[in-house]
Amino acid sequence: PAMIAGADHVVELGPGGGSEGGELTYSGPPAKATLDSMASSPGRVLLMRALAKRRKFTKHDPAIRIVGASEHNLAGIDVALPAGRMICVTGVSGSGKSTLVEDVLYNNYLRRSGNTSAEPGECERIDGLELIGEMVHMGQELPTRSMRSNPATYLKIYDDIRKLFAASPEARRLGVQARHFSFNVTGGRCEKCSGTGTVTIEMHFMADLEVKCDACDGRRFQSHILAIKLRNYSINQVLDLTVEDARAFFIHHPAIVKRLDALIAVGLGYIRLGQTTSTLSGGEAQRLKLARFLLADLEPAPAGEDGKHLPRMFILDEPTTGLSSTDIKRLIKVLNRLVTEGNTLVVIEHNLEFIANADYVIDLGPGGGDEGGRIVATGSPLDIAACEKSETGRELRRLFGLPERGRQVRSALRTAAGV
Repeated sequence: PAMIAGADHVVELGPGGGSEGGELTYSGPPAKATLDSMASSPGRVLLMRALAKRRKFTKHDPAIRIVGASEHNLAGIDVALPAGRMICVTGVSGSGKSTLVEDVLYNNYLRRSGNTSAEPGECERIDGLELIGEMVHMGQELPTRSMRSNPATYLKIYDDIRKLFAASPEARRLGVQARHFSFNVTGGRCEKCSGTGTVTIEMHFMADLEVKCDACDGRRFQSHILAIKLRNYSINQVLDLTVEDARAFFIHHPAIVKRLDALIAVGLGYIRLGQTTSTLSGGEAQRLKLARFLLADLEPAPAGEDGKHLPRMFILDEPTTGLSSTDIKRLIKVLNRLVTEGNTLVVIEHNLEFIANADYVIDLGPGGGDEGGRIVATGSPLDIAACEKSETGRELRRLFGLPERGRQVRSALRTAAGV
C-alpha cells in the first residue's frame, strides 16, 4: 500500500487471477479506496476488538525459549515463542529477523536432531523444544528444479488424472495405460524432448538455448496420446488449465477437488496444473509447499515420551510475497487453521495486514546492522502499536487510525478495543 500510495500512476489488472483476470480494472492516480483494506473506522474498531479478545501470553504459558542469542548482530537477547500461536517476527531490514529465526532457532533444532551439516547460530540454550514434534522450515526455495515437476505432480493430482484418461473408451480401445500419460516413461511421451516440451540447443561461446520441441509442438506427448480425450480435453489441454478451471472440470471427482482446494486456499488458484515449478516465484513456491501440508500427506510428527504425536512448528519467510489484500486474508485463514490444530507458526513478515492479525509479535531493531539485534517490543499487535520506539508500531498505529504519540495511543486503544 505504501508503494502504491507513492506512485504517480496506478494500473490495476484483474478482477481475479488466471482466467478471471487479464482485464484493466483501474488506471489513474492512486485511489484512496484501494490503498487500505481497513480504511473504514468500523473495520479498524472491529479488528482491534477481535485482537483484544485473543488469548494473552504470560510467562507461565508453554513456550520455546531462546536464551542469549548472539549470532551476527543479535545482542545476547532472550526470546519466548508462545506454543500454539501465530507469531510474527518483525523489524526493519537488517534488524536480525532471519538470524534469529533461521540461524539460531532452526539450525540449532537441526543440529539437535542429528543434522551435522547445519551451522547453529550462537546462543546459550533453547528450552522447550520438547513441546513440538517437528520443526518445518518453509522457505522460498523451489520444491524442485526438474522440468517434470509441476503443481499436479507435486500434490499427487496427476496420478488420478492419468487414471481417468486411461479409463476412457478410446484409451481402452488402444490399450493405452495410465503410465503412458507420464512424462517419465517411454511409450506415450514425445521421445525427442523426453516429455519436457522443449529441447536444448548448444550455443558455442554463449548460453544454451531452450526452444519449443518441433516434434510435439511443446505438447510433450505423442499424437496418439493427445488424440485421447476426456470430455473433449486432451491430456495437454487439462494440464494447461488453471487450478480454478481444473476444479470446475473435475468437480465430480472429490479426491482431485480436495487437492485443488488446497492450492486455492493458499492463493494459487491462478497457476496452471502443468506449470513447471522452476517458473514459480519464491512466494509461490512457499505456498505450494504449504498446500502440501494442508493435505496432511506427510507422516504424523514424531511422538513424544507419552506416545502422543506432538504438533509441529512451521517457519515461514514472508509468505505474503506477491499477494493482494484478498489473497492475504485467504492465507491468514489457512494459517489460523494450522494454529487451531495445535501447531505453532513463526513468520518473518513486513506486511502490516498480516502482522495485525498475528497472535504475538516480536519486533527487532531499532535499526539495521550494528543498530539492530535488540528486542524493541513484544506482545500482541496492539501492544506493538502502543510502543512509541517501534517502527512497526508506528505503522500499525497508522493502520489502526490511532494517534501518533503519548498517552492518547493507549487511551484510544482501550476505547476502540472495548477494554
